[in-house]
Amino acid sequence: MAELTDCYYLGFDFSTQQLKVVAVDDSLQVTYQSNVQFDSDLPEFRTQGGVHIHENRVTVTSPVLMWVKALDLLLEKMKSSGFDFSRVKAISGSGQQHGNVYWKKGARKTLQCLDPERCLHSLLQNSFAVQDSPVWMDSSTAEQCQRLECAVGGAQHLADITGSRAYERFTANQIAKIYQFQQDRYSETERISLVSSFAASLFLGNYAPVDYSDGKGSVSPYFVKRFGLPKVCKVVAFTGDNPGSLAGMRLQEGDVAVSLGTSDTVFLWIKEPKPMLEGHIFCNPVDHMSYMALICYKNGSLTRERIRNVCAGGSWEDFSVALRSSPMGNNGNIGIYFDAMEITPPAVGIHRFNLDDKTVAAFTPEVEIRALIEGQFLAKRVHAEKLGYRIIQGTRVLATGGASSNKDILQVLSDVFNAPVYTINVANSSCLGCAYRALHGLSVDIGMSFAEAVSKAPEAQLAVTPTPGARKVYEPLLRRYADLEERILKHTMTQ
Repeated sequence: MAELTDCYYLGFDFSTQQLKVVAVDDSLQVTYQSNVQFDSDLPEFRTQGGVHIHENRVTVTSPVLMWVKALDLLLEKMKSSGFDFSRVKAISGSGQQHGNVYWKKGARKTLQCLDPERCLHSLLQNSFAVQDSPVWMDSSTAEQCQRLECAVGGAQHLADITGSRAYERFTANQIAKIYQFQQDRYSETERISLVSSFAASLFLGNYAPVDYSDGKGSVSPYFVKRFGLPKVCKVVAFTGDNPGSLAGMRLQEGDVAVSLGTSDTVFLWIKEPKPMLEGHIFCNPVDHMSYMALICYKNGSLTRERIRNVCAGGSWEDFSVALRSSPMGNNGNIGIYFDAMEITPPAVGIHRFNLDDKTVAAFTPEVEIRALIEGQFLAKRVHAEKLGYRIIQGTRVLATGGASSNKDILQVLSDVFNAPVYTINVANSSCLGCAYRALHGLSVDIGMSFAEAVSKAPEAQLAVTPTPGARKVYEPLLRRYADLEERILKHTMTQ
């Protein structure tokens, strides 16, 4: 039980499928966790996996008011549980990266004059020019991407300038599409926010800058009056979910982090960025002298859940039994599963190969399950190495996201990367990282580094180590996987 003198620091994560919160105290111990699931807790918005997938299968959006109503529900849930808002000293948060929110003209005034007797979603129901926001799963802006790359002199030049070539989910291309095809909505727009800065704006009661480094502002009077937050509570700049996870996992140079969520991501702490045509280079959220390299995979937990439902009767326990029952290397069988158009590589479809690299129509359930998990991790290592990453002695793999709670999945990750895998006790690493950033945001003015501010935080715990002989099994599979993926990509491009 925390002492009454302890302060709280809140981290929120507006992710694809849910809104989550974590509270830590002055000792950086987690004192509270909760969430709102979009599909089940807000069924009126009729989302699947937190999104609307449109008929063309490439346009993917989420209702903005669903995110607002989720915040209403979560804060009321915290209040009903007896959470003491009066002890909150700072708030930060994260949002799914690239999603964009279009505030209608007059929305700033509405934000500044919120009635604490009413719920946020009722107050803001007429504040958005675009009701369904484009999100990171959208791949409908190929035309806009081509125009952007052409305008700056090519894909590599754009990557040299910004850290990434043009990707269809990226915000600039989504804005260009709205401008081109929804001119009336664009004309009604007063401000465009990322999901992260949109969320920060709700707490500020004013428009928040986009990832403004180390910025903080006083919380809106709405939350002071409705939930009892202290007037001196600060809102520290919100960031993307992956940078939030980097902070939560306290990633160090040389580590590789693997996030296993709706999207799977691999990210690295680097000093000297080398932009490529795949992957991305972002600012480091906790060290302005460093960078964060990231590779994102669209087919993450939703694909794992589909295979679980088909091959294991919807049971993760049966899924794990099947995974353990099949040998490392899967007797040479390889599976590449792109339920949706993948980002890296840009291909789609289910591709199964036997030991001789010949396509097969189906696997047995046990082979299918291992093929999925091995294939996903082989892809992550192949593309991390293309960015220049190398497994060396002392390398740690830090795992987070929903699937990181499954030790059998982590064992495959450890075997493929031939490195020990560590986890943190809190699966919601982005929430935790934002709670840490909330605390750090109050100490930036006195020159305290992020590492110093979170030095008392619990260390990551060793989860699994590589199985003896794993390197000998997976090194040839890595080469085969890379060749097979290239074959799929070439076939896709010729269709």
